[in-house]
Amino acid sequence: MPTESASKALEILRDPSQYQWYVIPLLILVLYVYAVEVERRNWNLVFAGLAFWGMDWFNEIWNSLVFHFTQYAPVWGAPGDTAFLILIGLNIEICFFFAMAGIVVSKILPPDKSMKILGLPNRLVCALGGAVFCVVVEMFLNGANVLTWDYWWWNVKMPWLILVFGYLHFFLIAYWVHDMPTVRQKAITVGAIWAVDAVALVLFIGVLGWI
Repeated sequence: MPTESASKALEILRDPSQYQWYVIPLLILVLYVYAVEVERRNWNLVFAGLAFWGMDWFNEIWNSLVFHFTQYAPVWGAPGDTAFLILIGLNIEICFFFAMAGIVVSKILPPDKSMKILGLPNRLVCALGGAVFCVVVEMFLNGANVLTWDYWWWNVKMPWLILVFGYLHFFLIAYWVHDMPTVRQKAITVGAIWAVDAVALVLFIGVLGWI
């Protein structure tokens, strides 16, 4: 039987009546952020941003599948106010946030990828720092009851699990793509991430109706 928060999310899942006009300026902001980097031919940031965003979609898909198979709750849910709930744990506002976040967090990378910070690779330190920041933000969102957790092993008492499986791989993959030597390699890798996402969405929403 679904939890109360899961039931609330299901009630508004992909309900077009939730639409709010602020979605349009948010979309324009996302497009502007990418347009600026494309204009500058800064392909490192463009592809890092797309990789980061694609990994969030991957996470949201498996999170939705957890609910499908348990019929209890997703690992995290987003039953609060939103202009559109895309998946049980992903609303349009979160989606647009992650669309831009990969570019933002890649801008902080030192130009020299071999440089050490506290004796550690700077990419790893930046990834850990970014993931910790995201976990702290998620704790505040959970405290405000707009992002819900229903499993004992995914909560404020076990933040390391949220850090590793919720966020760290977003940063590591985005930075890996950022540092690839050629645009072709970046494009192939990002294309593969998004191809997996697209196939999964078509299969699990359009064909099977699971999520």
